[in-house]
Amino acid sequence: MTSLHKRLFIILVTATGIIWACAVAWTYFNSRNELEKVLDTRLQEAARMVHSLLGNASTGMNTTKAISLPHEHGSYERYLSCQIWSLDGELVGSSTGAPDIKIAGNSTGFSDEVVEGELWRVYTIVDPAKGVRIIVADRLALRDRLVSDLVKGLLAPVILILPLLGFLIWVSLGRGLRPLHELADKVRQKDADDMRPLQAANIPSEVRPLADALNGLFIKVEAARRHEREVTAFAAHELRTPLAGLKTQAQIALAAADPAIKEGALQQILLSVDRTTRLVRQLLALAKLDADASPVMSEKVNLGQLAEEIIAQNPVSGRKVENRIDPALYEQVIQTDRHNLTLMLRNIYENATHYSPQNETISWESLPTGSGIVVKDCGPGVAEEEIPLLTTRFYRGSNKSQTGTGLGLTIVETAAKRVGVLFNLRNRTDRMGMEAELRWI
Repeated sequence: MTSLHKRLFIILVTATGIIWACAVAWTYFNSRNELEKVLDTRLQEAARMVHSLLGNASTGMNTTKAISLPHEHGSYERYLSCQIWSLDGELVGSSTGAPDIKIAGNSTGFSDEVVEGELWRVYTIVDPAKGVRIIVADRLALRDRLVSDLVKGLLAPVILILPLLGFLIWVSLGRGLRPLHELADKVRQKDADDMRPLQAANIPSEVRPLADALNGLFIKVEAARRHEREVTAFAAHELRTPLAGLKTQAQIALAAADPAIKEGALQQILLSVDRTTRLVRQLLALAKLDADASPVMSEKVNLGQLAEEIIAQNPVSGRKVENRIDPALYEQVIQTDRHNLTLMLRNIYENATHYSPQNETISWESLPTGSGIVVKDCGPGVAEEEIPLLTTRFYRGSNKSQTGTGLGLTIVETAAKRVGVLFNLRNRTDRMGMEAELRWI
């Protein structure tokens, strides 16, 4: 069942019915006990009344006669049966409708007796001085009927009131859920480009968390759309420059008669192609990281061998840069996501080669505890206050002459968060350059 209105209605009506049924059951058993006490008291009082009306033993009661118990029309007393027996076993008198046989035995006080197939509640008084046994009794079936009539009196209002109660619950739920419908109408009326928060001033406190969650979602959607617009604008701007340069250098190469000029133009075309390829690859990688919700795939990775693969697959164009891999990295075999780890180390390596001067060395070292890897370059480094900004998208430092894309370290940080790796950047302390550290948690 998907309707909250119907679900709450069924729950409330069912709960009300159960509570009412429990109340009826409790009333039945409690009333039965109380009724037993009251009727037993009435039996006792009736027997004592008959006993007080009898004369003494000298009266000489030797004939059977009817005993009339005082009662009001419709009262319970008219259902009582009374017998007076002499101690010799002779029926002295009985009430109208009393059984012809003796109701009780020789016991005194209260007892339950079966007479002519019916169960009776009996109270007996024995008076040796007067020589009589007074027996007053009533049928237990009558008592059960009285209790049943009482329960029926309780159930009748339930049968009549429950439909009315159900109608009132249905209407009340409709009014109570009206803020949800109003909130749904507000969301339904919003345009696709309208990311303004919902006005939650008059929304009940129970519905406010939903409104707050929707407002938070609108903020996230607007931020994502703004980010997409920034990426699109940046990509368009960054691609326009190398493409224009490619066209220019191609025109120069076609028009140049001097082989040296033609070769220089072709070299510039290669550099522009490399930069454009890197930019497109990083944009695609970042977009995939942002949109990828698939589970992380874990496998065993040898860090030394992975470093060799990254160096071989990403040659440095136009410059000679050496790489030194720590032998301890070949002993580090970790269980992680190979794709994301490769993505992180490749971008760290590209960043290191981009800023390292000619004939310098990039070091791939194992952390002392064997819990990670650090890549050290020999570039100019950055100011300490700029280090936290290096992972910001499209941030390329205060040196405007830098030709990076401003996305490499952003990709590293995003992938590190995805696989649960700590990524730290810092300036080297032994010489100029930077250290990029990946530490396993």
